[in-house]
Amino acid sequence: MSLDKTSAQYWKANVRLILISLVIWALVSFGFGIVLRPALSSIEVGGTDLGFWFAQQGSILVFLALIFFYAWRMNKLDREYGVDEV
Repeated sequence: MSLDKTSAQYWKANVRLILISLVIWALVSFGFGIVLRPALSSIEVGGTDLGFWFAQQGSILVFLALIFFYAWRMNKLDREYGVDEV
């Protein structure tokens, strides 16, 4: 496999991972916290409704999980394509 083809596959996988992370981020922050908040208001979590919880705390926890997932997955991709740090 040529270097250009390997590089293109690596960046395609990298961009796909970024796009998936951004979609999850947008869905949680904008979707659950703002757009779907009225629908989630009937579900109670920790003494408040689920929409408010996502807007205040849930989105932060999801963002932290996304950071760790992205770092783990990028390390795996780096090893797979031979560009990892030794």
